[in-house]
Amino acid sequence: MPKFVIEREIRGIGSSTPAQFLAIAQKSCDVLHRLGPQIQWLHSYVTADKIYCVYIAPDEKTIREHAKQGGFPANRIAEVTLVIDPTTAES
Repeated sequence: MPKFVIEREIRGIGSSTPAQFLAIAQKSCDVLHRLGPQIQWLHSYVTADKIYCVYIAPDEKTIREHAKQGGFPANRIAEVTLVIDPTTAES
């Protein structure tokens, strides 16, 4: 199943409280549960004004439906074509 990186522009998100992040995560999980097992949230990276989320889903349409139902922005969605890391240099 394809993996996607979603860029969500949310001004000031990096200053959110633990309670706010809890609410965001719970909302996301509620929507994921409704959409079914074909979409999975792996993890997210929070910066000052953006969240970068990594998901597994059958297509971009499913990612956009999650964003719509959750009320989350999905400013950019990119399918991951390859994962590299320091061990890539050893080949």
